[in-house]
Amino acid sequence: MAAALPFMGNSLAAWASFDHANMLAARGTVQGVTITVCAVSASKTKGVSPQYSAAKSMVGYTGLVAFNQSYVLSTKMRLDNQMNAFLDRLRVRRLAFTFTVLATLSAGILIGSVAAHGVKGSEQGSASDATPLTLPSPQELSNGFSQIAKQVGPAVVNINTESLPKEQKNPHRRGFRSRVQPQDPQDGDGDNGDSQDFQDFFNRFFGGQNPEGPDADGGGNGIRQSLGSGFIVDPKGYIITNNHVVDKADKIYVKLSTDPDGDPGRPAKVVGVDKETDIAVIKIDSNNALPTVKLGNSDGEQVGDWVVAIGSPFALSQTVTAGIVSAKNRSIQPGAQGQFQHFIQTDAAINPGNSGGPLVNMKGEVIGVNTAIFTQSMGYQGVGFAMPSSTVVNVYNDLIGASHKVTRGSIGIRFQNNLSSAVGRVYGFKNGVLISAVDPSSPAASGGLKAGDIITGIDGRSIKDGDELVNIVSARKPGSKIQVAYLRDGKQQSTTVGIADRAELIGARNIASDDDQGASDKPDAAQNKLGITVKALSPEVSSRTNVKGAQIVSVKPGSFADEQGLTPGLVITAVNKKPVTNEQDFRNIVSGLKSGDDVVFTVVDPRAGKDSGGTYIGGTLP
Repeated sequence: MAAALPFMGNSLAAWASFDHANMLAARGTVQGVTITVCAVSASKTKGVSPQYSAAKSMVGYTGLVAFNQSYVLSTKMRLDNQMNAFLDRLRVRRLAFTFTVLATLSAGILIGSVAAHGVKGSEQGSASDATPLTLPSPQELSNGFSQIAKQVGPAVVNINTESLPKEQKNPHRRGFRSRVQPQDPQDGDGDNGDSQDFQDFFNRFFGGQNPEGPDADGGGNGIRQSLGSGFIVDPKGYIITNNHVVDKADKIYVKLSTDPDGDPGRPAKVVGVDKETDIAVIKIDSNNALPTVKLGNSDGEQVGDWVVAIGSPFALSQTVTAGIVSAKNRSIQPGAQGQFQHFIQTDAAINPGNSGGPLVNMKGEVIGVNTAIFTQSMGYQGVGFAMPSSTVVNVYNDLIGASHKVTRGSIGIRFQNNLSSAVGRVYGFKNGVLISAVDPSSPAASGGLKAGDIITGIDGRSIKDGDELVNIVSARKPGSKIQVAYLRDGKQQSTTVGIADRAELIGARNIASDDDQGASDKPDAAQNKLGITVKALSPEVSSRTNVKGAQIVSVKPGSFADEQGLTPGLVITAVNKKPVTNEQDFRNIVSGLKSGDDVVFTVVDPRAGKDSGGTYIGGTLP
């Protein structure tokens, strides 16, 4: 608010003195002084005070303005000096001021936190409707696994094998072959090479003999050793294990659970093996009765049941692992190779060295033989397979018999499994087995069965698929007979078919297959050695050219034949002066050629007509 300027008599000096004193009293209020001066110095303003009018009449307008201007300047200078002094003091004391501000803020935050905590504590202190927890009384946990380990462990053994270096008969032995089989045979077709491939699958993953390894068949200079497990089923020393554990072993040692560390074990001998199920029976001698396991029926196990695996993974004997039955009736090999292998799948840890060890249920009964794992890391990945005891018992009984082998029945047919529904609709059946081939000398051929027939029943029992047919027929003894119901052209018929020894049928079939394979290998030999493919000369061309021989179909670029100038269409009439009258003659001659031999072809160009004569083309076979 601006200060009033009262009129104090007729003396201008008195008025100015009063005003000066008033302004000094209002020091620091720049706004008040300025407003006061402006009020006094304003000219021609309506509503001026009487005091201003009196001052004007006494000194005149001009003198008053000059006085006011001088007064304002002096007052402004004083105020500027005071403000500068204040700012200087503020700069000097800035650090103390900043610290004071920060301390004030910190104190405010602290007070706020304490206040909030007090509020929260007040809230927690209120009662809730939650039910208090109680701790149960201590109880002894189930010791089922430990009881099983104590009960079964003494009958579980460690098996070590040694294989001595052998002279390699075929240094160019074939490795693994994967081929598509259009027909999955009922009686386990597939040559021995396929069986070996299947065997090698187990060998690589379970410490068995690996014929493709660096020490295989004399490929190394040292003794090859391997490790596995087994379990005693007869106090006389009979032991069940996997065939791939003892396959090709020259020496087998069995170490009991009571044998001291460092003891290599007791020598064992092979009683019998079954490659179809990868089961083997071995025996050790003992003066005392040995502890045995108790066998259970695997058919009673359910998916989700607890199981225990015991064995010697990585040479760690008496290792116990637990899991559940993950699946049943699991096949891991397609086609004929897996016809007799329907495994129990488990997630109990199984690793190399566990092969042949028992899979045990919670009653302490052996329900399977640990056989395989599915792995991409050569170790446990949660998927293991055990041969069920329902299969193992039958195999064991055959292996300890007089023949020491498993005899399975067969009728001599081949079929495809897992046919599409379209095939069933076209051939008019939902359940049954569609025959794709019949061996010429088999009981099925004698009974009148043909390719295209659909087997629907055996001895009055309906057949669902090929697995069921195999199980029924293979269980029959050779020499017995069965009644087969089948469909032919939509009509139901039946016939009596005898049962033959499956091994004998396969042996006869392999002989015929070897003959066929030998014949089919000869064109490959011509292709590999010479680089040409030939075919029989047609009667038309033979009549037109008056020659006999084998006609070239194709020539491989860069091959021996290509370098000699042989071309498709030419007819080979002789090789090294040996007449070629047909395709078979050519194959027989070429099969006897070897690297470094001189080879001379007599060829005729059928486009030259009759009696055109032959051309001689030859060189040294690289």
